[in-house]
Amino acid sequence: MIIRTADATVRQKLLQLPAVVLLGPRQVGKTTLARQIASDWPGGAVYLDLERPADRLRLEDADSYLRAQQGKLVILDEIHRAPGVFEVLRGIIDDNRQAGLRNGQFLLLGSAGLELMRQSSETLAGRVAYLDIAPLGSLEAEPAGIQSQQLWLRGGFPDSLLAPDDVQSLDWRRDFIRSYLERDVPMFAPRLPAETVGRLWTMMAHSQGSVLNQARIASALGVANPTIDRYIDLLVDLQLLRRLRPWGGNIGKRLVKSPKVYVRDSGLLHGLLELETLNDLLGHPVCGLSFEGHCIENLIQAAGSRRVPYFYRTQVGAEIDLLLEKGGRPEIAIEVKRSMAPSPKRGFSLACDDLQIEQRYVVYPGTERIPLRHGAQAIGLQELAGLLLS
Repeated sequence: MIIRTADATVRQKLLQLPAVVLLGPRQVGKTTLARQIASDWPGGAVYLDLERPADRLRLEDADSYLRAQQGKLVILDEIHRAPGVFEVLRGIIDDNRQAGLRNGQFLLLGSAGLELMRQSSETLAGRVAYLDIAPLGSLEAEPAGIQSQQLWLRGGFPDSLLAPDDVQSLDWRRDFIRSYLERDVPMFAPRLPAETVGRLWTMMAHSQGSVLNQARIASALGVANPTIDRYIDLLVDLQLLRRLRPWGGNIGKRLVKSPKVYVRDSGLLHGLLELETLNDLLGHPVCGLSFEGHCIENLIQAAGSRRVPYFYRTQVGAEIDLLLEKGGRPEIAIEVKRSMAPSPKRGFSLACDDLQIEQRYVVYPGTERIPLRHGAQAIGLQELAGLLLS
């Protein structure tokens, strides 16, 4: 059994607040996690899947039905299917507070963060916690006996990661990508052509980890720059792309100001590029940047909300793949190398000196921690993720 790190966080927030909104892509494990919480929740729980007509019918008179569940944890899956429920929840939560029930009332699951935030930011302000759940990371997969290379190749979606073989894993990811383009894009953004969004997603895969050049992408797709913004916003909102912002502090250097863009799950990246086996991946030009994106995503997950992620690059070549800022100050610099004999580039050392960073790490595929020049250390992904989590 794979233990999700989000499990403890969700339970803790439910003990502190009336409602929790758990956001993540489809098939990432939200429903499984919610059912595990429901199975042993004090007072019992009620689960409704709002994609099922029978469950939506129960909310025809949502106020009466939900009030009748007082004392239970009510789980509403695919909550974007019933946006009007948020207004009802506010009144129920406030009335329950007056009755002495101040926590653990509602767990809401959704597939798109921004849409839910727009609908509920005012109605549930002060009553709800928003949490993200990402695909399985190294801290969850490796303790369960899943090899690191398998996680990198197949990505962290459970059905892809645990498929019987690489062929079935890739088939699952193809179907997943198709379902997003045919179902979710029209649902969340009906004015955006799903075919064009699919082409953009594939272009992002081919330019994994590159600084975003919107003019080039707009020209290739035959659309205007503002339209590219909307397309990328959608994929970021669906938690399928990560837009890693450049660090922009004032240090008297000419800094790169455009973001980098990564396909967040390495398995989806490889699915978009039709890379089935590890040999296919190792022989492809995207290999190094795929490993970089995989490590960055895992480390950002481990760092949590306490640290803000950036990259750093100057016009003269000083560069940090992942810069973690805490309390407004650059704290940790990370370079990613897919080599068993890693050595930091000179630009990494220059960047660390620019920002006066002492914690300098080079993540590589090995497990041994190795001292390197200029105060850096080579370290394995899982060990560094554990340090950031602690």
